[in-house]
Amino acid sequence: PCPVMNVVSRRLRARLVSCRRAFSSETLMKMKQAQTGSAKIETGPAQTEEDSSSKLRKSRVYTTELDLKLEKTNIPCFRIIDEEGEVVKKDYKPSLSVEKMIKIYETMSKLTVMDKIFYDAQRQGRISFFMQHMGEQAALIASAAALDHDDVVYTQYREAGVYMWRGFDIQQMSHQCYGNVHDYGKGRQMPIHYGSRASNVHTVSSPLATQIPHAAGAAYALKLEGKPNVGIAYFGDGAASEGDFHAALNFAATLGAPALFFCRNNAYAISTPIHEQYVGDGIVCRAPGYGMRGIRVDGNDFLAVYEAVSEARKTALENNAPVLIEAMTYRLGHHSTSDDSTAYRDLAEMKDWETNNNPLTRARLYLEKHGEWDSDREGEMLNNFRKECLKSLHNAVDKKFPPISQLFTDVYDDVPWHLEEQREELMAHLSRNPEKYSIDDYVKDEDYEDPRYM
Repeated sequence: PCPVMNVVSRRLRARLVSCRRAFSSETLMKMKQAQTGSAKIETGPAQTEEDSSSKLRKSRVYTTELDLKLEKTNIPCFRIIDEEGEVVKKDYKPSLSVEKMIKIYETMSKLTVMDKIFYDAQRQGRISFFMQHMGEQAALIASAAALDHDDVVYTQYREAGVYMWRGFDIQQMSHQCYGNVHDYGKGRQMPIHYGSRASNVHTVSSPLATQIPHAAGAAYALKLEGKPNVGIAYFGDGAASEGDFHAALNFAATLGAPALFFCRNNAYAISTPIHEQYVGDGIVCRAPGYGMRGIRVDGNDFLAVYEAVSEARKTALENNAPVLIEAMTYRLGHHSTSDDSTAYRDLAEMKDWETNNNPLTRARLYLEKHGEWDSDREGEMLNNFRKECLKSLHNAVDKKFPPISQLFTDVYDDVPWHLEEQREELMAHLSRNPEKYSIDDYVKDEDYEDPRYM
């Protein structure tokens, strides 16, 4: 072995021993305090191994019956209004104002208008990719409306409505889909992979379920910092089959993290229907297995979603405990612009949901029945949203791209030598071959301002 490496190894071992000693019992006790949520550190007689063993043995319940259990449940779905916009919950008194209800409905409508226009823009070749939200507007926007702005949000990829509610506007979405100089992601992500520090929503990551453990960790960090906020992860029923889903729920439950896990059960994981996705009673039935609370809610009922998430958030903070929410909805559109869902489901099925259980229709009918909405306001609103969407695409299409050098930023605080070497090699290559590349389409370094901090 190399003598130099032996010296380094000895020094590392000495450093580790020093770190272990510095990591005192008091520090460990503080971590335990944060985990249990206790108000102060109590010093008392240490629990002996015998005490611990006795407690474990006494906690077990025994039986003489040999029974291989198969528990079958059919957890009911919480709702407030039916498909006709009629209130079905007795003595229901909304916890949100009429103004907030209208804002939720308007944002649902804006998302729907954007869906159609951006989808058509992709089909025309103006943007390369898009995902629609039709059928899931209430689940997304009503849940976002129940959160605090300082709650930390992690989305999957079908949550543009959450971004909208939190202030990330259509113009920014247009910039991101074009990957132009005003895109917060600097053109380095696929379209619809939004992210916004100002909106406190982390950037979308394509691989399924990676955001779920992140939300659990963020919730635990918020707890350690003593902040009155939750971490929330949005994901689909398909993502709940990933290992990260199970790890995140167990992590949050055992550490007492105030995390919300919001599952959009829209009946399909791309082309996989739910009856092929799982055999049990959906997703929320898994909550008891992790010792956590859960609720199943009608994801097409904007009032029920709002009330369920509000209560879940309150419960998570009061108990330092996670909550699993399963919003039962239906994906009316294709999975993405790369998908043709008529290959695996009937048009009649899609039409039935659109006609008989449409979240937008249900919200509008409720507001109309209570004298808070009419056809004139509807027409004016839709016309204004259409103009806004078209203008946003027009404003984004002719903008230059971020500087090429931005390819090498935002991963490390100090760019390491090997990336610096690659950057210099690329820039030298471009300098030698300017006629082979559209260099003028990119902003120069000296003219660039990072849009995230403007």
